[in-house]
Amino acid sequence: MEESKRQKQVGQLVMEELSDIFQREGFNIVDGGMVSISKVMVTPDLLQARVYLSIFQVKDPEKLLHTIKDRAWDIRKQLGQRVRNQLRNVPELVFYNDDTLDYVFKMEELFKKINEEREEQEKNKEQ
Repeated sequence: MEESKRQKQVGQLVMEELSDIFQREGFNIVDGGMVSISKVMVTPDLLQARVYLSIFQVKDPEKLLHTIKDRAWDIRKQLGQRVRNQLRNVPELVFYNDDTLDYVFKMEELFKKINEEREEQEKNKEQ
């Protein structure tokens, strides 16, 4: 089901504010790696926001995600203080690891390997 205009607006607002909160809390740079918010999906009733985090070059991404989930109440409280004039209810935050970039890198490596094998086969055919 496609998101409504209001869901998209609330999602964008939550994403902008959470990005700023993450920057101020120091979650955006951890252990030499980087954390960014790739997408926020809001349920039709606007009571839950699914926050997808892109985690780059962090030693233990699962531990970091667990830490963020543990602090979700505090993050939601800060979000509520920021959006209290725009939203009646602050959505519950549910954090997920967005591994699409990892998937893209794996696919690129596979395609590169396939192309190298094809080139090698073509060289062998010519000889």
